[in-house]
Amino acid sequence: MRLYIQNMSCSRCKILVEEELEKLGISHTTIGLGQIEIHGEVPGEKRKVLEGKLDRMGMKVIEDKKNILPSLIKGTLIEMVHYSDGQMKKTISAHLQSRLGYDYHYLSTLFAQSEGETIEHFFLRQKIEKVKELLVYEGQSIKEIAFKLNYSSIAHLSGQFKKMTGLTPTRYRQLVKLHQVSSGNV
Repeated sequence: MRLYIQNMSCSRCKILVEEELEKLGISHTTIGLGQIEIHGEVPGEKRKVLEGKLDRMGMKVIEDKKNILPSLIKGTLIEMVHYSDGQMKKTISAHLQSRLGYDYHYLSTLFAQSEGETIEHFFLRQKIEKVKELLVYEGQSIKEIAFKLNYSSIAHLSGQFKKMTGLTPTRYRQLVKLHQVSSGNV
């Protein structure tokens, strides 16, 4: 039996769900972003308890896979940006198609209708968040970040960053460091 879980879009979510399944004694084979493969059926009472626990974690069991696809798309994109080990080998469209098994045009239309933004815009927001993380917490140079996140140039990264945040990457790093010093968090 397969359960589709809305808002299960990161590795941390998978860990939390797995812990709850183990506590409830629900045997499963795989836990992926947005879905769980369970041995057999989940008895009514256990399913209600599981659904209640998921609800408290901000997740929800979805009966129709079409309704879960936007969450699966988000999870896949977050994984691509935040948890990959470097340069992307495929385009976003090719990666989503191979991972989710649907035509990209269908996924793109469904995502835009559901989320009110394009897949590309969501992906760009994730990349900018990753740039912020790498600038501040890992102290990487803009050149290193541009390479790691597959930007065509430093200027391209800087332009997108400024468009999304209103600041250059360098100025953003300076302001965060200044804030850390003034609040004693250095």
